[in-house]
This record gives sequence, structure tokens and C-alpha cells, in this order.
Amino acid sequence: MQAVEQRIAVRKSKDVYSLIRQQDTVAKQELLEQSGLAPSTLNRILEELTEKGLLQEVGFGESTGGRRPILYCVNPQYAYAFGLEISRTRSMLVLTDLRQNIVGSTVWRMSEAVTPDMLLHEVAASAQYMLEVRGIPQSQVLGLGIGAVGPLDPAKGLILDPLYFKAPGWRDVPVKERLEQALGVPVYLDNGANAALTGEYWAASFKKRHLLYVHVGAGIRTSMMTGGAIVYGAVDMEGAAGQMIIQAEGIPHREEAGNRGALESYVSIHALEREWNALGRTGGFVELASALEAEDEAAVGLLRQAGIRMGIGLANLLNILHPEKVILGGPVANLHPAFFETAVESALQGVYYRHSYQAEFSRGELGEAAIAVGAAVLVMNRLTV
Repeated sequence: MQAVEQRIAVRKSKDVYSLIRQQDTVAKQELLEQSGLAPSTLNRILEELTEKGLLQEVGFGESTGGRRPILYCVNPQYAYAFGLEISRTRSMLVLTDLRQNIVGSTVWRMSEAVTPDMLLHEVAASAQYMLEVRGIPQSQVLGLGIGAVGPLDPAKGLILDPLYFKAPGWRDVPVKERLEQALGVPVYLDNGANAALTGEYWAASFKKRHLLYVHVGAGIRTSMMTGGAIVYGAVDMEGAAGQMIIQAEGIPHREEAGNRGALESYVSIHALEREWNALGRTGGFVELASALEAEDEAAVGLLRQAGIRMGIGLANLLNILHPEKVILGGPVANLHPAFFETAVESALQGVYYRHSYQAEFSRGELGEAAIAVGAAVLVMNRLTV
């Protein structure tokens, strides 16, 4: 099993590859200016990376008086990476090339029957099938990244003790070990919010320096990035943002240890189902989603109310973290445009320096595939470590 980090052995080569990867195409002269390397050193590195198939020449740029410069880009077919999302409502496996293009995918709805044994068995079988039908040898697979619900122990590759899975057995699950044995490739584990933000960062044509990702689903997960690197805390505080108190002496949390008046008691799948039932409607989240597709007035109103509460939480995060851009993702955020629109409007009203500080808001480029694609990108990032 070849470590991803060993595929590019020399530090200077890793740095040049990283520079090219951050740009669609780049000319040699630009690389000279960006890298600070001597022309002879850069020429040697470009030749080696091209011969190994990591880079490809893609024509010529505009002339500035001399010969037209050769343009370089990452070769997307040099290798592939798997990305796996493990969440409470669904899980998703994707196979991507090195440009994050999805070439295969499978989705599982996380019912009472989807235990860890069942899911990991099906993930391994699906991954092998994706490779077989495309004729991709195992040697061309960098590895598999996992973006999962926490809390996690990434170093040991364990999903520890997550809440709200419908099936039993989701405690101390050695996902890294199990999938490495089944697939024979390196496996890397991280929080799903971190994976999603990583994917969104690399999908963006213009990369912001300070990013905040907020995933709204069964709970509320967040991730922060600065300078292209995830900001990690002392521990994996899964769902901690959802415990932000937005109303003193508000609704009791569904868990005994949870905060009263917490954000996720007003904005989450569980909260929406509770409010939907209070309107005398049945069918839970699935029925609510159907009603929103039909532009049901009561359903849209309910979602706008949740958006107002979400905006309060977002304003608190903006006033503390000051990101340049905020990306909203997850099942609730993707239900209907009314949620995003109302949440943004509510958030901007609560920003203290709103006349001079204008954060950008987005629903992201990757949609529901953000965590899975981002998990694959976690693997690709190992090339330049």
C-alpha cells in the first residue's frame, strides 16, 4: 500500500505541483515568479512531473514579445480518489479524478437497517465495482477519504459515539482499519464539515482566505478555514455550534445534556419536524420537503421562521470569527431557497460592523456532494504534505 505522500518525493516538487493545482492553467514564467526557483531547477521539476504523468502540457499562452509560453495543468487522469460521506440521514461514496470531477457515485439512505457492518460492506463492494467497470487499476487509486459525523478519533480512524443514527452499532467503529483491509488503499478520516469546506475551497474559482462552513441537518456542524487550511481546535467538538443559546429559558434540548434555548432546538431536522407536527401535518421531514417543492404556504412560512433563527446564530458567528465567506450546506439548508434567503437577511441585520464588513454568503458549488467530494480532496491534499 503506497502512501500518498510518497508519490511526489521532493519538497520543491511538491511545492510546484501545489502551485499548479491551485490554478486551472499556468505558464512557466508565472511559475518562476510564484516559486522563486531558478529556471534550471523549475525546468527539471516540470519535466519530471510531466514524465510521471502528474502534470500535462495544455497548449500555449499569449506571447508577450517572445515565444508563446507552454501552459501546464494537473493531469486529472493521473490518479483517482474515493470520498465517503457518513452522515445520519444519508451516506455517499464518490470516485473522482484529480480535478474533483465525479466519475462514479452511490448513495445510501441511513435507515434502521444500515448498521456499520452493512454500510462498510456495501461501500467496499461499490468501490470495487466503480473501478472494475471503468478499468481503473488499484495502483491508480490514491486512497479513500471519509467525512463523518463525530465525535471522531482521526488518528486511530474511529467514529466514537455519535448521536441520532437510526441503526444500532455506531459506537467505536474502526472505519479506517476496516476499509483499508477491504480496499487495500490508504484511508483518512475527518469531520464531515471539515471535508465539505475543503471540497468547497478547491471547487471555487476564486479562493477566499477566511471561510466558514455551516452544515444544517440533524444537528449543526461548523468548520473554519484560513489561508486554505482547516482550523482545528483542541478536541473534535461535534455539533457544538448547535448548542449556541439564542433564547434564554427557551425550548429544552432533546438531550438532557443539551442547552436550553439552543440553536439546533429551533433549526434542525428534528426542530422542523416538531413544528410541522404542531401544524397538524404528518409525514415528518420527507413530507415537509414535498410540501416545499409544491410551494405550500405553511411549509415555506415554517422554513422562513427557521431561517430567522438561523440568522441569529450566523450573526453570532460572524461577530466572533469575521469570515470573508460563509457557506451553508446540509439537508435543511438545501431544502428551499427561502431558508437561505431569510437566514442571510437575518444574519446581516445582526452584524455589528455591517456597514463596513460585508461577508459573502453562498450555498456552495458542490451541493449535496460537498462532504463526499471534500473527503476525496482530503486524500489529494496528501500529495503535497
